[in-house]
Amino acid sequence: MDFEIRDNFLIGAKQQLSPNSSDRINERDISLLIIHNISLPPGVFGTGYVDQLFCNNLDPKIHPYFEKISELRVSAHLLVSRAGDVTQYVALNRKAWHAGDSMFKGRKNCNEFSIGIEMEGTDHEAFTDMQYETLIYVTKELLKNYPLINRNRIKGHSDIAPGRKTDPGPYFEWKRYFDGLEEV
Repeated sequence: MDFEIRDNFLIGAKQQLSPNSSDRINERDISLLIIHNISLPPGVFGTGYVDQLFCNNLDPKIHPYFEKISELRVSAHLLVSRAGDVTQYVALNRKAWHAGDSMFKGRKNCNEFSIGIEMEGTDHEAFTDMQYETLIYVTKELLKNYPLINRNRIKGHSDIAPGRKTDPGPYFEWKRYFDGLEEV
């Protein structure tokens, strides 16, 4: 795997820029990494509908679930597919709209100071080996480039929006992920 962060972009990732982003108050305050999961329709993988959702062109007629979400204006910085491929939607120095109503260590609006990574998946099944391998590699690159992020500042969406969000879910293997970050 060959990833490198250059000029706020993850070189080696597919670039699919989302309009759903904004300037951060302070680009040097990037100090939190949030792990999510997403699949569209729920439980279905490899459809390309996540790209469409994040780029505001999801057709609500394609699936009944899409009628509920097609007007949402959301994004994440990165998506890790089931095959371990990465798509970047928002430059890392910009605010992606992934966390919603959220709080971490007394600070509200986690979008302002976080990077959001979506794992293609659900709360109801395991993630793939390739996803963990890619996520670990990408996280190591983020840790090198954003020194305010550390192991204690990597959280699930459920941690910063408890009661509202459940992802990345009970099948996300935090120990496996953190152990992988320790490997040299």
